[in-house]
Amino acid sequence: MKKALITGVNGMDGSHLADLLLEKGYEVYGIERRSSVKNRINTKHLESNEKFHFITADMTDHNSLYRALKDSEPDEVYNLAAQSFVGSSWNIPMQTSDVNGLGVLRLLEAIREYQVVQGSSKQIKFYQASTSEMFGKMVENPSKETTPFYPRSPYGVAKLYAFWMVKNYRESHNMFACNGILFNHESERRGIEFVTRKISDGVARIKLGLQDKIALGNLDSKRDWGYAPDYVEGMWLMMQQDEPDDFILATGHSHSIREFLDIAFDYVGIDNWENFVVQDPRFFRPAEVDVLRGDATKAKEILGWESKTSFNDLVRKMVKNDLERLGEKL
Repeated sequence: MKKALITGVNGMDGSHLADLLLEKGYEVYGIERRSSVKNRINTKHLESNEKFHFITADMTDHNSLYRALKDSEPDEVYNLAAQSFVGSSWNIPMQTSDVNGLGVLRLLEAIREYQVVQGSSKQIKFYQASTSEMFGKMVENPSKETTPFYPRSPYGVAKLYAFWMVKNYRESHNMFACNGILFNHESERRGIEFVTRKISDGVARIKLGLQDKIALGNLDSKRDWGYAPDYVEGMWLMMQQDEPDDFILATGHSHSIREFLDIAFDYVGIDNWENFVVQDPRFFRPAEVDVLRGDATKAKEILGWESKTSFNDLVRKMVKNDLERLGEKL
């Protein structure tokens, strides 16, 4: 039985990945930060699974990460922990850099030290959740693995530091360490502060008469949106290769916030969504990323991976879930 350690297990990707690995017969250990109130909305269904275990550790604390490795003895480590909200990274740039950048270095170093202690018999495979935000200004559209990076936020800059540190440890210490450069992907488990979930939740509330307006920022920005359960499968496939490498996961199509609104409001039978959406200057970024689109040809050819869920289906799944969730409370 393989063992996997997932950081950020309570997040959207972490919880979907835990589901996938458990289905494949893994024993899964999920890292969560110490907190007086546990945030297990996405993982509550796993608490009774005897093959799933929570471990307390923190990306800002090297010793806790090392202890997590000792406790779990993993074959694979998936680093999905991050300060994941791009908009907040301008307000908390140092924390974002500490967790998203230096946190990855701490984890890589903990793995290297642990493997030295264990000897050559224990090789741990490492996956780093990189991001399309590293491309930022989009020097090339669509972006490929060879496209130059141009991050436009503290979040993107911190992730780029981590990306290069992973490559450095791979080449310097012969570690199996790979970067998954994932373009935007969403699901019903997305945090409420993200624009996609803010829309799906807001549309559901408007339909149910619980609110009147949705406040958003730039409606013209375009993103390459896929479905998170499809993307965690790509993460797993990267870790099953004989040699580590970096891969883009993307749909190859970009859609605007306006298109997301079109589908979401149409799903609940509301026309003229402009009457229910207001633009708020607080939600505009200091440096905007206008469009992101990725080319996943390499992942398709080598991993056999491609996005399965359409943009329309993704939006409808999210709105349907929020309608059902809120409807149960009425």
